[in-house]
Amino acid sequence: MKLLNRILFLLIFISTAVFAQESSFYDAPFGGGGGYVGGWIIPNVKGINTELKNFGVPNLPSSGFYTSGGAGFIYLGIIKNLRIGGMGFGGSFSTSGSSTVLIPSGSPSGPVKIVPVNNEAIYSLNGGGLTVEYTLPFVKEFGISLGAIIGRGSFNIELDRNVGGMNWQDYWSAANNYPTLNFSSSLKNSYWIFSPTLNVDIPAYRLLAFRVGMGYQVTFGSHWSYDNNKDIYNAPSNINGNSFFIQAGIFVGLFSF
Repeated sequence: MKLLNRILFLLIFISTAVFAQESSFYDAPFGGGGGYVGGWIIPNVKGINTELKNFGVPNLPSSGFYTSGGAGFIYLGIIKNLRIGGMGFGGSFSTSGSSTVLIPSGSPSGPVKIVPVNNEAIYSLNGGGLTVEYTLPFVKEFGISLGAIIGRGSFNIELDRNVGGMNWQDYWSAANNYPTLNFSSSLKNSYWIFSPTLNVDIPAYRLLAFRVGMGYQVTFGSHWSYDNNKDIYNAPSNINGNSFFIQAGIFVGLFSF
């Protein structure tokens, strides 16, 4: 995020420096800016839900979830209609339920205790990278840009199970003895991102523009790990970060299309 903040600062600085210039002297878009971008991303959670059904939670919604982030860009000038920039985003959703756990007494002939537990699965996704876009030259009132995001991202699946409120001694007893009623672990899938995008930037004023857009995140080179970055092997290939998304935001800068 520090790199993104520096990019946004540079874009706004450059935009301010050229504010006095009139767009009538240019035959291609110029300027740049940055700001807030919210989105709605729809990851493929079918494979994850297959695994979660035995954990005691309902399916993660297939409708997706809200993401929040920032983006910025600047027109290069030396190549007409081409602009570069950067962006970052992240968000999460969760599902929770209850089940029971069988706890043996400790002796082979002892009774088995049935204990109710609370279960939760949290799915979070984030990413960011370089943006490269080409603004269609035959539209002058606003900017329609085709491009791509190239960068890095990951999604996490955090699993939590607990019995609710506990006194101090019961907590340490559960932590020091197997099996324990409480369980917490997380899976992480890190990957490279290539996302074709289509964005429309509508200037409301010379220094303000609104963006709407969409894209599809294609992931490759993934690596699975759990907890303290321990490797996970033989993960199913159908569980990945490929996702469709839409986005909308508000930018501050200098915009002339």
